[in-house]
Formats: sequence, structure tokens, C-alpha cells
Amino acid sequence: MKLWSILGNSQKLDGGAMFGNAPRALWSRWAPPDEQGRIDLACRALLAAPLAGKTVLFEAGIGAFFEPKLRDRFGVVEDRHVLLDSLAQAGFAPEDIDVVVLSHLHFDHAGGLLARWVEGLAPTLVFPNARYVVSRRHYERALDPHERDRASFIPALPGLLEATGRLELVDGAHCATLGDSVRFHFSDGHTPGLMLAEISGPVDASGRAHGGVVFCADLIPGRPWVHVPITMGYDRNAELLIDEKKAFLDDMLTRDVHLYFTHDPGCALARVAKSPEGRFITMNEVPSLQARMLSTA
Repeated sequence: MKLWSILGNSQKLDGGAMFGNAPRALWSRWAPPDEQGRIDLACRALLAAPLAGKTVLFEAGIGAFFEPKLRDRFGVVEDRHVLLDSLAQAGFAPEDIDVVVLSHLHFDHAGGLLARWVEGLAPTLVFPNARYVVSRRHYERALDPHERDRASFIPALPGLLEATGRLELVDGAHCATLGDSVRFHFSDGHTPGLMLAEISGPVDASGRAHGGVVFCADLIPGRPWVHVPITMGYDRNAELLIDEKKAFLDDMLTRDVHLYFTHDPGCALARVAKSPEGRFITMNEVPSLQARMLSTA
């Protein structure tokens, strides 16, 4: 199986919001802000093929579905659909995507499912053959969001996904479409039912998978957030997220599962380690993947 890091539309967002209650003097060392206090963020997807005999896209980024006024408000840098350009550069067309796995349905992770905004046209999906895999608990949140995060969802998206007849809602560690090839972990600190997809590596004698890759989504958006106390202002429950993150990183470290970052503009993949002081850190950082081999035997 091969892996590609697929770039989507990038953003510039307020650094204070991205680092919660961390002081600017600290976070600005990790992500230097511009004159407006904004930092650069990627909206990166992961492509795996063949995985369970299919071409699988993990997430879709923010895309280009916003009208110009909203694109400016949410700091979207490009007006073209960068995800589709990036897929084409890797040799794939939208028709080639068999499965799209979504950690959650916030617009910066699912907006790339939609075609580029054109005045007067209703939103449409860009992957005509894909099966869509979403956490059931989070899908229910998207149907009836809380006032705190209502603006993070795309109102038309759930209906479009259901209308395909190819929506699969996930309750447990595996889904019917991908079987044992992908294991799901769940988190509620950022949003209810956030689903973290682990492409399973080789299984040892005890039945535990080692050496795979996990899509960290908004539990750990990039390298700075590997430090357990660092959370985002967008997280619904920062204390819960910290507890979830610590348990998650302990597990990934024990099994040597690589972390894949969606929002880190300088790093797609890294291994987790611990400093002499016992703090989680990253090592073996990789800025991008171009048909990188992953053994699952």
C-alpha cells in the first residue's frame, strides 16, 4: 500500500484561537503570526491505495465552497479547489476515489467534498463514486448542532451525503467498508464523536497492530499540540480533550503508530516520543508523502 499527503485549501486563522489559553509569547515561537495575529494552517488529507482493495481518502480539507465574503471571513487563502489539483498531481481523478473517511463534519475537514462555489448554483459533491464513512455520534451532532458550534457545520452536507445512498455511519472500532484494515478511535473533547482513523500496521503475536499511521484530526492538529496541555479555543471541552490526548499518545507511542497531521503546514507525518522530562514530543518528521510505502503484512 502507498500513502500520499494531499494538500487542500490553506487558511490563515487567529493564533490565539488555535492555541486556547496558551500565552502568545509561547505559541508564537511555534507558529509565527502575521501582523494581524494570524498563523498559517494547512488543511491536509491523506490518500491510501490500495487499502482493503480500494482507493481511500481520509478527509477533504476546507475546499472552495465558500462564497467570497465567507472565504475572507474564515481565512481561506485560495479560491480554486486545491484538493482536486493535489489529487491530480498524484495521478488520481475524483472518480477514482472509492471511500472518503471523515473524522468529523466541520467545514475545514469536510468542505472539500463540495464543488467550488459558483454564484447561483446549489452545492454538489465532487466524488461521484465514493462511499462516505462518518462517526454516527458525530453525524447526529451535525444534524442538530449546539449553538456553540453551529457555524462549524455545512447545513446542506448531511442531506447530500444521505442522498448518495453510500453513507456509512460507524459505531465501533471498524467499519464494513474497510474491515480490519482501519481501526477507529473516538474522542469527544473537540466535538462529540470525533473519529480518528488508524491504518493498521503489522499485527504481533498478541494480536496488536504496530507501526501504522493514525489521522490525528483535531485531537492533535499539528506538532505543537502534541504537548498535552495545549488545546484550541475551538475545543468544546479542553480538560476532557487533554485526558483523551494523553491516553491516545500513550497508546500510539507503545505501538509505534505514526501521527498524521492535518493542520501543520510544515509536517505531515511524525513519530511520537518522550523527552527526558517525560513530555510528549515528535521525531522523524516528514513534510510530505509521495507514494510512501506502508507495510500492513
